[in-house]
Amino acid sequence: MNEKILKAVKESREKSKKRNFSQTFDLIISLKEFDLKKPENKFTEDVALPHGRGDEARVMVFSDNIKGDGFEVMTNADLQNLGKSKRAAKTFVKQTDFLLAEPKLMPVVGKILGAYVGPRGKIPKLLTGDAKNLVKNYKKSVRVRVKDSPVIQCLVGNEKMKDEEITENIEAVIKFLETKLAKGKNNIGKMKLKLTMGEPVKVEM
Repeated sequence: MNEKILKAVKESREKSKKRNFSQTFDLIISLKEFDLKKPENKFTEDVALPHGRGDEARVMVFSDNIKGDGFEVMTNADLQNLGKSKRAAKTFVKQTDFLLAEPKLMPVVGKILGAYVGPRGKIPKLLTGDAKNLVKNYKKSVRVRVKDSPVIQCLVGNEKMKDEEITENIEAVIKFLETKLAKGKNNIGKMKLKLTMGEPVKVEM
């Protein structure tokens, strides 16, 4: 385990006052030697955290053929009803972390929710394979996104979790970036960690 990351996790706790809600740990990474003018450098990827997020992500499955076994499912009819209210559709997208759709419902999801999912980077993923396992994986995932600036910000857990779990989650995100970025770890610049209402703490590597 990276002791420097563990130290930053502990310091983040020390520099944050106790709140009456469970704060999240947010990792902020500045990228260097990184050209956003190249379209291939922009990406949105989902990364499963080894110890989950603390609180599970909300995942919605769009399907007419699958019955939810411990997860939420919306049918074509449910989607059509949702589409009757722009406010309801917008709120739904805001409150849902990941969207999974079977192939035949993809166009329907795009038609009804397209205007709201795009700007938020929540484009639905194709539902393939075992839905239950897929949903289980997404419930512990976070979205890692590079769009308008060379900065990545994602949650890596919450304060109910152990310091070691947060540390290993951070290591997983860094490891993913080292394989995703063109120059690997050379593209990773300054890193900071903070609790929702706390001060940012520098993460040494």
